Amino acid sequence: MPKTDIDWTIAEKELAQAAFKKAYHREVAALVDEVKDKVEAIAGLDELWQLHDYLSARRHDIDGKYDYRDSMFLFAFSQLIKEGWLSLEELDGLHPSKQKKVAALTRM
Repeated sequence: MPKTDIDWTIAEKELAQAAFKKAYHREVAALVDEVKDKVEAIAGLDELWQLHDYLSARRHDIDGKYDYRDSMFLFAFSQLIKEGWLSLEELDGLHPSKQKKVAALTRM
């Protein structure tokens, strides 16, 4: 994923951290609910290993997605919005030019 050289104010960084936390907690809660359903469907060892593989892939995805480096904020936010874990309105407080960039990236 490309990086940006955009300056972020302290307030914007705090807003970004809060937005990341919201999205992260939403995604993790959804994953926990999904896994509870999958666990109930386990009938044998094959399903157990499939769940293990699924969780490993999801962990890799989630760990990579929540990149807290400010050079990655715009790209991470656009991905989280596209996936439904965050809304553009939750980024109110960012400079309008940054909000426009995130909005544009969500359309790509």
